[in-house]
Amino acid sequence: MPPAPLPPRAAVDPPLSRADIEAWLRIEDELALESLWRAADQARARFVGPQVHLRGLVEISNYCARGCTYCGIREPNRGVRRYRLPAEVIVACAHKAVEFGYGTLVLQSGEDYGIATDWMAEVIRAVKREANLAITLSLGERPEQDLIAWHNAGADRYLLRFETSDEALYRRIHPDLAGRVSDRLSILQTLQQIGYEVGTGIMVGIPGQTYASVADDITLFRGMDMDMIGVGPYLPHPATPLGQEFVRRASLGDWVPDQVPNTETMTCKVIALTRLVRPDANLPATTALSLADKESGRAHGLRRGANVIMPNLTPLECRLKYEIYPEKAAVHETAEAINESLTTLLSSLGRTVGVGPGGRDDAVRRRR
Repeated sequence: MPPAPLPPRAAVDPPLSRADIEAWLRIEDELALESLWRAADQARARFVGPQVHLRGLVEISNYCARGCTYCGIREPNRGVRRYRLPAEVIVACAHKAVEFGYGTLVLQSGEDYGIATDWMAEVIRAVKREANLAITLSLGERPEQDLIAWHNAGADRYLLRFETSDEALYRRIHPDLAGRVSDRLSILQTLQQIGYEVGTGIMVGIPGQTYASVADDITLFRGMDMDMIGVGPYLPHPATPLGQEFVRRASLGDWVPDQVPNTETMTCKVIALTRLVRPDANLPATTALSLADKESGRAHGLRRGANVIMPNLTPLECRLKYEIYPEKAAVHETAEAINESLTTLLSSLGRTVGVGPGGRDDAVRRRR
């Protein structure tokens, strides 16, 4: 059954049903998809405006206690050369973000318990003191006392993707740590209660992930008051169990019935539908999307609902070591070159670089 026609004026009222969401995920007709891209872009323009917020990403450590079956920096991967950035290097990256006019610094790592709570709090205070940037953390499933300490030190936002709402699939790709049951949806609620702006998201095309599962994810987004939602394609890493399974299944055509592909088009469908169900959220055009389509993945994301890009400020000598998936974009480009190419891209799309922190509250205030 085809989905209901998209309503006019940003396709927000009446809302898409869950059945319509799944139907749109299955649509292959290019003309029909053009109407989806157009509706998502209209919603983006109406609710968050023409600005694209550039948020400087610093990958501060590639140590990780987890054994996630999809991730290249998983703890069992003995081929990874591990690193932790010193505080002074992180602060220098913050100065670079200020130089480029970025309003936010994103500090990301594996779930690294070698990052002490007090040390991280001092880094946050130093960045606030010297660069006065909004700070987003993406440091994994840390204990609540750590999350509170870092918010008290000045961290503004926290990103924690739940990856899939399919419980069985989640357990398969994200094994629990000994003595700790992972419940990312509960942690997201805790982060909101602490006072963070909170971001989450999913991967698209995980082996075993179905259209129904992704429709459930998007429907879940509708009910969550998330400030940012990141959507990227699953990219297989050859040194991971899931990456090896992907290669085997691809060679044999041995997919589960209704397997969702990890293509750029499918990822853009999810971005567009997410924009329609959460029109005021910040949605990034992810690095992984630019790998799914090297020529135009990021541009397509921005035309189909996205309004955030996170250019990489990590020192070049460390970027190759932070290989969550292979062949990450811009691992050999300087921060200056990345910034220049993004500025050119936005100009070609008729979009402007956002000024300031670019939190969701800014968009809400603009609409009042």
